[in-house]
Formats: sequence, C-alpha cells, structure tokens
Amino acid sequence: MDATQSAIYGSSLYAATAVEREPSPQLTQDIDADICVIGGGLAGLTVAYEIARRGWPVVLFEAQRIAWNASGRNTGFVLPGFAQDPTLTIERVGVEQARVLWAMAEQGLEYVRATIAENEMEGVAPTPGWLCPSKIDRPDAIAAEIDLLRDTLGQNVEMWDTWRVRHKLRSKSYYQAAHYPKAFHIHPLNYAFGLARAAEKAGARIFEDTPVLHIDPDGVRKRLVTPHARVRASQVVLAGNVHLGALMPDISGTLIPITTYVAATAPLGDKLIEATSFRGAVSDSEWADNHYRPTPDNRLIWSGRMTTWPRNPKGYANALRRDIKRTYPQLDDVTIDYVWNGTLGSPLHRMPQIGEVASGLWVASGFSGHGLNTTALAGILIARGIVEGDKTWTAFNPFELIWAGGRFGRAMTQARYWTHRIGETVAAVVSRYRERAARQKLEAKPEVPETATVQNDSEPAVAGSGTGRKTRRKSKASD
Repeated sequence: MDATQSAIYGSSLYAATAVEREPSPQLTQDIDADICVIGGGLAGLTVAYEIARRGWPVVLFEAQRIAWNASGRNTGFVLPGFAQDPTLTIERVGVEQARVLWAMAEQGLEYVRATIAENEMEGVAPTPGWLCPSKIDRPDAIAAEIDLLRDTLGQNVEMWDTWRVRHKLRSKSYYQAAHYPKAFHIHPLNYAFGLARAAEKAGARIFEDTPVLHIDPDGVRKRLVTPHARVRASQVVLAGNVHLGALMPDISGTLIPITTYVAATAPLGDKLIEATSFRGAVSDSEWADNHYRPTPDNRLIWSGRMTTWPRNPKGYANALRRDIKRTYPQLDDVTIDYVWNGTLGSPLHRMPQIGEVASGLWVASGFSGHGLNTTALAGILIARGIVEGDKTWTAFNPFELIWAGGRFGRAMTQARYWTHRIGETVAAVVSRYRERAARQKLEAKPEVPETATVQNDSEPAVAGSGTGRKTRRKSKASD
C-alpha cells in the first residue's frame, strides 16, 4: 500500500498487509441512477453488491476511500448476535421476535463466511472461534447467561469452566467463559476490498473521493450534490454512519460516536503460543477492555479503551501494552509495532438501524461495534427491500431513531464506561483475592500424622510404598 493510502487508513497492521487495490475514480459528470448508496464501509458495500448481483444498476459514493474508518480498522471479529444485552431485546420485542432477530444475526455471520469463500477473497484468512472469559468468578451467572442464549435464543454456545479456560488462556485473570465455535475472525480491510471488487464485478459503480454535500430527499427522484457533479436517484441508501454528519443530521444525531484503540505487537513467536494456545478471538469485557486475537505470524492484535471524542492513538500505546502485561505477565514488555483507532456509531439502544425511514430513503447504521455480521445483514435486508419489496427489515422497527443527546449524551456514555471499568476492575481484584485466600486456607490445613497398619495379603501394595505394608494417610491439600 502506498504512502497516500497508508495516510488514509492509518498506521495499522491492516494497512501494512492489505492486498493491492486501485482506487475508484471521482464522479466528475452528472448522472441519473436507479439506486444510490452513500458510504463505502461494509454496510454500503454489501448493499451495493447485493443489489448489483440482482441485476439492478447501483452507484456508491464514498467521501474518502473504501473502508477508511471503522470498517477497515476494527478487530475483525465476525460474531453472532448484537451489541444489545439479549435480555433487553427480549423485554422490548418478546421471546419469539428476539429469536427471529438472533437467527437473522446468525445469517449475517454465515453470509460473511460464504461471501469470502464464493469470491475467493485474498488475504482475509478466516480463523474460527470466539471466547468470552469472565474476569470475575461467577459460574452461576455465566451458566444462566449461556442457558438464555442457547435454550431461549437458539445460539450455538457452550460453557467452559475455569480450568479449561486457563488451559487455553494461561492467565490467572480469567474464570469461566462462553465459547462460540461458529464465530471467527478475519482481516477486515481485505474483506472490504474483496466486497468492493465483487460489487464492481457484479456491475456496481463505485466513486471514491466523492462526498455528497447535499441531498434533497423529497419527491420520486432524489437530488444529490457532489463537488463536481449532480445526481438524481429513485432510491438512496444512507450507509455513512456517524460520518453522515451535517448531510443528514437527523440520522447522525441518533448515534454516539465511539472511538476505540488498537495495537499490534511485534511477532512474539513461541512466547505467544505459550501464553495462549487459543487461535480464535477473545473478548473479556462487554465494553472496550479488552478484545484481542493472534495473527498468523504470531503477533497479538489487542484493542481497548474507549473515548467519545477521538484522540491520538499513539497516546494509548503504553496503556494497551500495560493491559497485555497485566493479563499475560509472561509476555513481559512487548514491543508495539502498530497502533491505530477507529470510530463507530452506537444508538442508545445499541441495536442496528436498518430500514426505510422515508419513501425511497433507507438507512443502514448504528452497528455498535458488532458490525461484521450486522452490516452484512443490513445489506441483505435493504437489497431485498428495494429490489423484491421484501418487508423483513421491519423486524427492526421497534428500535427507533432516537436522538442520542449530543455532547451531553457523549459525556454520559464516557462516564458510564469509566464507571463500568472501575467497577469491573474492583470486582476482578476481589475475585482474585478470594481465590488466593481459599488456596492459602487449604495449604495451611494441618497434616494428619501417618498411621502404619499391617497389610492384608489380599490387598495390593500402595504404589510407591516400597514395602509389603499398606500405608494409609490423608494427602496434603497441595498434592
């Protein structure tokens, strides 16, 4: 990737290892289009691909480059479900509809897997497994959560006990975990580039460096203005997420911008394998701290921290390094080769915003850090809605476009994150203390003196006794 593209995509490992892709042209002349997609992230690319493969003409406008922000900078986790707590989903829509939604989210996951395979995408490298270990010793609560996901929502998930977790993740920070065998992780920027190539091959036209400056959504034909041309379209899909900004403030104002920070270590070789033999993705928090995964060359991609106003990612390199060392002391002081950030959009309800918000005006946004499966789902539903008149997207109607509170909403979200982080840290320390205290109590248990008895000839000698007598004693608790 050349220096210009690296500046666009940030100082990320993904940018450094991206497959080559020629930029698409700017729009320089007026056009008429049946369907216009605004935004070249994963949601917009999936919409364009799905519409084009159905034989309909579609154009996509991207203000900068394809997948330049969150779509090409995330940790690459392709997961089931949504960002919203499933109990809240059930409270809002009921058990049966919640099962429908979660099944749809599973379809999004499988869509990503199938699309990678069908298009033989280079450099995407799907790797199976997602493990969610708890930093707090709470087996009953974890079991109840897994029962809800498996028995009520039909998810393929299993519980790992503490021993099994620590056998794979050699860290005393972790206790029980939920394991999702069908989830996987990928190189997200290469996946986005693969989607762009597939969309263009199917007939979609992509224009980069083409911001839409104004949109008049009224009437049968929508009117759009770009720096060098005007566009008329029958259907418009807004897939710009928080970056829609002033273009559609009623949409962007429903999202809280969340910036997270990601580091990639230098190759760690056998040290990484000794610290963790699990090759899938790991999330040890519902919030930003921490999500990580190994790479094929034994680097560790590690994300954490969260701000509602973007900061310089270089300022978070040491904090992420400390997080790694706290979790895996055996890795000691790792070298950080890359550090970057990405900004996503989260509605207050943390559910995707998918559907037709006005006649001929569609929205695909608000994926809340759970976007690789839900952007795929959004693309499928909107393409079917436009081309086939399918109404499945209405399943998301209960999750309305709600104003996110502006600067006050951002401040409150930041405060909630800090409060959650402190509370989780304290609870984790308490769990570790109780575990140590229980171990010390067992080790301090007084030893029962050995008592020798004459062995009956019919009884086998105790292995290792070295005599014809049977020695009976209570083992030390530490044996």
